[in-house]
Amino acid sequence: MSAYGITADTAENSPEIEKQWAVKAVHHAETYMKLLKALPPRKMKFTPIDDEIYQDFTKSFPAFPVSLIALDLLKTEAAKAKWRDFINRYEKKVQDFNFGTLLRIDSTGDYEEENTTFVTRLQFFAIEIARCRQGANDAVYEGAKEGNNANGR
Repeated sequence: MSAYGITADTAENSPEIEKQWAVKAVHHAETYMKLLKALPPRKMKFTPIDDEIYQDFTKSFPAFPVSLIALDLLKTEAAKAKWRDFINRYEKKVQDFNFGTLLRIDSTGDYEEENTTFVTRLQFFAIEIARCRQGANDAVYEGAKEGNNANGR
């Protein structure tokens, strides 16, 4: 139950609320891509407990392909149940752990309609922390760096 007495079961899909969530999600995605293009991914920090999230993620999802995500690993009923258990472990540890967030499906690409899916903030953190630590985001950073060098920056 939320502070406003609204739960996932009782909430209505108000167009205004959906629009506000979409604006926040797009702003988060734009900000993240700017950071990803500006900072070496292996040096990025998402939360004070990145190490814990990463260790838990790699233990809970040992074969999860962070570079190119098959949506059934996020969206099937079995996958949702497994993710729900993972996400709920962080309810008191990560602020906004269940906020809707945009995630790139292919780590080498930008946020575009065909390369984006909607996940919780905790799923975003887990996958992006893994991508940064495993080198899956290096291509975005290197591509931006090369583009800046080619433009004389």
